[in-house]
Amino acid sequence: MAHEMKPSRDIHRLLEIMAALRTPETGCPWDLRQTFASIAPYTIEEAYEVAEAIGRGDMVDLADELGDLLLQVVFHAQMAQEQGAFAFGDVVFAITSKMIRRHPHVFATPDGAMDESAVQRNWQAIKAAERAAKAKGDAAPARQWLDDVPAALPALTRAVKLQARAGEVGFDWNDPRAVLDKIREETDEIAQALSAGAPRDAVAGEIGDLLFAVTNLARHLGIDPEAAARQTNAKFIKRFGHIERSLAAANRKLDEADLDEMEALWQHAKTLET
Repeated sequence: MAHEMKPSRDIHRLLEIMAALRTPETGCPWDLRQTFASIAPYTIEEAYEVAEAIGRGDMVDLADELGDLLLQVVFHAQMAQEQGAFAFGDVVFAITSKMIRRHPHVFATPDGAMDESAVQRNWQAIKAAERAAKAKGDAAPARQWLDDVPAALPALTRAVKLQARAGEVGFDWNDPRAVLDKIREETDEIAQALSAGAPRDAVAGEIGDLLFAVTNLARHLGIDPEAAARQTNAKFIKRFGHIERSLAAANRKLDEADLDEMEALWQHAKTLET
């Protein structure tokens, strides 16, 4: 007999629903078949959908997408509990402990007055101490400085984190204009590679260097390169849509217009944005 479940604002109801879905014989066949590895792509996808809702400024959809993301946490915790590894409460305890530990200016010291730069320095110092303590108790081979930057992150996001980690020990530029000079250097190297008829792999490597340098410039200016790229994608879609609609209004298809005509319509689309 199916369990009757009703919506609730209580997190415990969500935990109950997830446990019911994973109950052998009476649960959902699809949910029962899942593993950490099979669910991981959904977790990443839901995080992107949260970011997309934020980008649209859609608060109703954001609440819904945050619920989907929360479900991913609950799903992983349920599977871990079934294995005797940890439970949802352990996840909550881990993050509450971490936030309290990393905010002594709020929760520990009598005088919590710190400016943002001091907070950032304190945060990094605490994280460094956490990494050192973790490495000391780790029986595995010694980890290198950049090893704790997750490999599964999107490439631009990982580049930012790699650059920031290297910057913690002084391997960084102090002026964004120096990074801009590096970008010019990388574009020159691409031009040289093309002129020399370099192999495709070599050109790809040079383009990768350029993207890494551009990401570094964004980081130095406090800009999220992933968010900037999403914004540009949206802008491209909007402008290209104007080209398509303009041609359709004249009973023409995209492949019936030449590049000059489409470029003129593109420029017209840009004027409509100002």
